[in-house]
Amino acid sequence: MKVHLDNYSRFYLTANWKLPPGLCLWDLITLTLQTMKKVLITGVFGLVAGAIYKHLQARPDKYEIFGMGRRRVQSDRVSDEEAIDIPEDHFFLSDMSDRDLLAEAFQGIDILVHMAAAPHADQGWEAVLNSNLSGGYNVLEACRMAGVKRIIYASSIQVSMGYLQDEPYKSVARGDYEGKAEVPRVNTHMRVRPQNHYAASKAFGEALCRAYADSEGLSCLCLRIGWVHTGDTLPTPESNHLWCSQKDIARLTQCCIEAPDDLRYGIYHGIGDNFGRWIDLEEEREVLGWRPL
Repeated sequence: MKVHLDNYSRFYLTANWKLPPGLCLWDLITLTLQTMKKVLITGVFGLVAGAIYKHLQARPDKYEIFGMGRRRVQSDRVSDEEAIDIPEDHFFLSDMSDRDLLAEAFQGIDILVHMAAAPHADQGWEAVLNSNLSGGYNVLEACRMAGVKRIIYASSIQVSMGYLQDEPYKSVARGDYEGKAEVPRVNTHMRVRPQNHYAASKAFGEALCRAYADSEGLSCLCLRIGWVHTGDTLPTPESNHLWCSQKDIARLTQCCIEAPDDLRYGIYHGIGDNFGRWIDLEEEREVLGWRPL
């Protein structure tokens, strides 16, 4: 005999398997359903969001995964091999402009992974305003309205890239460590230094998350994501100091999902332990238990 529950639990029972003493089958099923986390990923057809979706979807005993996008089309940055397929009953078609629609979609969700955004520094101000500023506010407010427990907010390493204009970070990023062994790496407690309106919008999103964490009790964990590339390969040697693999950012996101419930707010770097790294990764290890591979 083999009992198979649907996607809500992915629980299997074989004839030679015995229930623990004092439990009936439906007790165990109920326990399984209660311990699974429902996770919704916005911008799910983007490169980073898709990598996270695949990583979590491969763990059906732990997570039930939903996706949201403004269209059912893979991003131009996603190769055919990286494309994902989401069941109709686990996908919501929406942009970030309708707060009430978002709140309705977020009902029953435990963790929201917010990856939807105007993703490029060269996009116009209107795109950044609508997607990153107004859209970010709508998402946080919809989380509050729907009772979501935690949001994982996609920020960007560009929030800190102004430090690369100065020594010693300019040289360290090129791999020149001579005489700089004791230079402190940039951490998330240092002042933000965005260099364009896209990066500034991400710094605003981090601040807005802080406000919701303090005033509304919503757990908000922000990820300053480095350069994640199509094919999961380093695009150029010169970009080594910014690169983060798809596997690493997916693992970091899972660490945020599994972080203690009382972790109310934090900012963490999603960057590889690469040659020329000028970013500090100690807090990611100490708080989240994450190390880049």
